[in-house]
Formats: sequence, C-alpha cells, structure tokens
Amino acid sequence: MALGRKKITAPAAASVPIHAAAGGASQVGQFYSYVVGAQEEAALSVPTIARAVSLLTTVVGTLDLKSYTLAWNGEEYEKIYVEGESWMTRPDPQVTRNFIMSKTAKDLLLYGRAFWIVTGRYSTGFPATFQWLPANMVTTEDQAGPEWFGPSNKIDFNGVRLDPSNVIQFLSGNLGLVYQGARAVRIALRLDQSAERFATNEIAAGYLQQKGGEPMSGDELAEMAAAWSANRRTNAIAALNEFVEFKTFDQDPSKLQLVEGRKYQALELARLTDVPGYLLGIDQSGMTYQNAQQSRQDLILFGARPLLHAIEERLSMDDVLPRGRHCSFDIDEYVEDFMMDQPDMVREPSPDISQDEMNLE
Repeated sequence: MALGRKKITAPAAASVPIHAAAGGASQVGQFYSYVVGAQEEAALSVPTIARAVSLLTTVVGTLDLKSYTLAWNGEEYEKIYVEGESWMTRPDPQVTRNFIMSKTAKDLLLYGRAFWIVTGRYSTGFPATFQWLPANMVTTEDQAGPEWFGPSNKIDFNGVRLDPSNVIQFLSGNLGLVYQGARAVRIALRLDQSAERFATNEIAAGYLQQKGGEPMSGDELAEMAAAWSANRRTNAIAALNEFVEFKTFDQDPSKLQLVEGRKYQALELARLTDVPGYLLGIDQSGMTYQNAQQSRQDLILFGARPLLHAIEERLSMDDVLPRGRHCSFDIDEYVEDFMMDQPDMVREPSPDISQDEMNLE
C-alpha cells in the first residue's frame, strides 16, 4: 500500500521518565573492562574498510529521529507525525545521539547485530534511556553465530548474564563484515604487509652470489647476507671480494608494491561494504558531477539504508513504543542539506532513482 507524505503534527501522550536498574548487570558501564574485538581491529586497520565504516556511520549518526502514527484516509495510509519521546533526541543522556547511533551502525555492519541495554524507564514501563553495549563483548548461549536467526534469550555481557527484557537487540539481514569478509580482509592485510616489506627495505632488493673460492655453507651464506644488509643500512658504500657479486632484482617498484593488486582488493572491499568506490577514494574513470551526486544516493540506498531500517524498525516495536507508534530517520533533511551545499550541482534527482525511492519513511 502506498504511504502518504502529508505531515500533520498531533500531540503524543506524555510520559514521565523514571530510572530503573539495568538488569543487574555489574559489568555495564565499567569501561576499563571494555575491549575491541580482534576481528574488528583487523578489519578497521584496512583503510578501505575504515573509510566505508566512517561514511556509513556518519550518515546514521547525523540523521534525526521522528515519530508518527498511521491513519487510513480511504485510499492509502497517511503518516501523522506526533511528538517524539525524549530518548529520540538523546537515547543515552551521557553521550550524544551521534555517538550511540554511530556505534550501533558500526556493530550492525561488522557483526550483523547490535545491543542497547535499558537504563531507565518511563512510568508507563516503556524505555526512557539506553546505553550501547559493544557487540564483540556480547555472547549468546542459544546462538553461536555468525548467522543470527532471531533475538537471543540467553545474553551474557563480559561474562555476566543480562535480563533479555532489558536488552534491545538490533538484527541486520546480512552477515557481519568480519564474518563474510574475513578472507577479503586477510588478503588486503597480506598485500599491505608485502608492500610494507618493500617500503621499509632501504637498499635495493637483490642477492649475493659466490663466484669462486671454497663453497660456503648455508649458515655462512646467511651470515654474509645479514652482514651485507646491516652494513648497507648504515653505510652508503660497501665492499665485496673478488669471489662475491651483488645482483639486484630487475623489478618495477609498482609491481613490488603490488599497486594493481591492492587497488583491485580495495574495489572488492568496496563491493563488500556496498559503498561506491568513488566515495572511498578509489580512482574510477568517467566520474562526473552528476554521477558523483548519484554515488551519494547509492551510499544511502545500498550502504546505509539497511542499517537505517534495522535500527528504526527495532525501535518501533511494541516493547519500545506503544502499539501503533513508529519512529523513522529524517533522511529528507540530510539530502536537502547536501543539495544546499552544492549550488553548482543539478538539483533534480537522478532519473534512475527518484526522491520517493530514496525516502525511508
């Protein structure tokens, strides 16, 4: 059914926030014990992934939340925008909305799920405040992963059991990047390590060849090569006797630094994150002002949109908002602000993707 876009403001039922315990979880908020997962650290050490995560989490973190109800006008459902809850402005009173939303989007992207714990409730019993929990520190006894088949009923955070009724579980429709992209990340890291070895070698790559005299053993050859390398790193001039010759490898530096292979792998990682290569600084021919605008739309449609839907639909469920109330991200303002910042760019949407198709409401 089509959804109307008429904006009508109506008052929402007032709720008074009251504080409640966070399920008795002693480890929540003990930041000294928080750690970054090894898989996450490895993935984010790849510049392409770090840039993609930064772009996607920035989109999610900068969008406002708004609340609405649906009413049937005889032809279609119409959205009636109402006053939102206080947590829609700042879900966690101790941090900005940008922080908690960005962290939530990052966990959804990397692990396929994210977690908030309820730290306060309204007098009506609905959540009033939350705190983000790092997904890499959450284990679920009833689901080993990496495929998540639904919300867990046995949740442990840093070894302490949490009350599932006090945990908001966000689930993505895709496997987390650290799982489905593990091999691509390993290849990228190995290519970078190979390039680093060449970049840190201060002398020309080559080998020492004995031309005469008594044949040297393997240990003697290794000792000579190590001494040669050490001396060349500290001295510009070296000396060899008549029985030893130094020969350099005839290699193009671009091949030694694996430029083409690393560029291809960067494109693979761009595909993995659903972010256009243009936005990740990957050189692509034929890019113009118009399709640069298209790339920003692609960032929202294919990269950020699944994350946005996963968050807003979870926060619209009956354990967070009263039945019939929904929340959504205000994507229109984000797109309009971008167009205002680009006065020389064509203002009309791309014919391939209309404004209605971009809208998440």
